[in-house]
Amino acid sequence: MPRVRGSLSVSLSVLLSISLLASPIWGNSALGMGTVVSADRAHVGTATASAGSTVFVGDKLATEQAGSLQIRAGAARLVLTGSSRLVWGADDGGPSATLTGGTAAFSTANAKAFVLHAGTAVFRPQDNQPTVANVTLLNPRELVVRCSRGALLIGVDDDVRVIPEGTAYHVILDPDAAVPGGAIPAPAAAASWGQNQPIKAGKSKFIWYAIAFTAIVTAFAIWEACESPDRP
Repeated sequence: MPRVRGSLSVSLSVLLSISLLASPIWGNSALGMGTVVSADRAHVGTATASAGSTVFVGDKLATEQAGSLQIRAGAARLVLTGSSRLVWGADDGGPSATLTGGTAAFSTANAKAFVLHAGTAVFRPQDNQPTVANVTLLNPRELVVRCSRGALLIGVDDDVRVIPEGTAYHVILDPDAAVPGGAIPAPAAAASWGQNQPIKAGKSKFIWYAIAFTAIVTAFAIWEACESPDRP
């Protein structure tokens, strides 16, 4: 009988040790995770995406040519359009994503709801007003960004600027790249990540050109989908 009790004590001690080691891992897994709201010809890693599945930091998401994938994460929603790819992540404990190809549209309800990385650029809402925008990655050095509601910040290192509502820009992340024929550089509207510090002279990290604003339908669709009492 004493031997049985001794074995039981050892087993309980081992289980307790395992649970204490595992607890921090379980806690961290919740940071930045999202939930698939809808999926059509979309994938999470090698698996087919389905509504209700959870997206974790590090997951690779992709859509086929005519596919789409919508994810909800706290006060943000993101739609990945056809032939697009991204890697899900977390910035300061909040949800983020790195666009590696195609187009991502997102809506947010506050300044810390979501962060999108594309090439060397970082996009986030300017303030706590509802914001809707989409970014298309043309190649690692070029992208197109549209802001259909609110205002968006684009930053490359310490070069941070404002993208106002109802505007669109063709952004070249290599300042030394050749200027497109007939393109006129847009004025740099200096901003910061909440510190109101002006851009230092000679520190421009990208060139942008205003283009005709044509909102992708998806951007408006996700905003309308968020029109609810607890909308993001």
